[in-house]
Amino acid sequence: MTTTEVENFPGFPEGILGPELMANMRQQAERMGTETVSASVTEVDLATRPFRVTAGDRTEETRTLIIATGAYAKRLGLPSEAALYGKGVSACATCDGFFFRDKRVLVVGGGDAAMEEAVFLTRFASQVTILVRKDVLKASKVMEERARKDPKIEFRWNVEVTEVLGQDEGQMRGVRLRDTRSGETSETEAEGLFVAIGHAPNTAIFKDQLELDGRGYIVTKEGTATSVPGVFACGDVQDVRYRQAITAAGSGCMAALDTQRFLEEDGTADGR
Repeated sequence: MTTTEVENFPGFPEGILGPELMANMRQQAERMGTETVSASVTEVDLATRPFRVTAGDRTEETRTLIIATGAYAKRLGLPSEAALYGKGVSACATCDGFFFRDKRVLVVGGGDAAMEEAVFLTRFASQVTILVRKDVLKASKVMEERARKDPKIEFRWNVEVTEVLGQDEGQMRGVRLRDTRSGETSETEAEGLFVAIGHAPNTAIFKDQLELDGRGYIVTKEGTATSVPGVFACGDVQDVRYRQAITAAGSGCMAALDTQRFLEEDGTADGR
């Protein structure tokens, strides 16, 4: 819903807008009898069955539950970043890298994710500059060496982005940087900015109710089963590796099949 053109989802040779793709999926599900409720879930109780899920002023009881709350890319928190998101600012090179062919792009971050994004972007961009807040990287040695050896990649050390430039034009044209040692500011021209400072799963509401890993992702086993029988998880809320729309959709199918089998074995296939 926060992506513009989606080029890496099967079946759309000319691409499709993110919100349009989601609207199509919703319409298809509703044609099959799915009821949708447009409200944020504020409370869940997984301690007893039936489980209880509260969204807005409505509480549902259910024998099974599929969690597909996804994960969010951490952002810099700048108003200018938010204003130009999708207009030069992105958090997914595999999603948006194609749009920066022969352009200059910046990558913020110093970990493996930033190195991976930068290396991938060299397939399209004319130049990739990695902006690192400190004078060392957190990335693994292998990923660091891969980035350093790429002739299209250069590093800027001890800098942080304080503003994304281009709000008046409605398209990013560069960034304002602050030297973390001296405090001096400078501007760098670029057509793209990829923020690669990590992801976080939307799992706060499930804390102390489901088994989570050290980063907060839901732990699944034997497909999409969670630590609570009858509760399944799919997509980016449990996927720390791929984080793609197509892999999320695939694991969603897995969760649906796992749920069906659970109900059949539980003797409540006709229940909710």
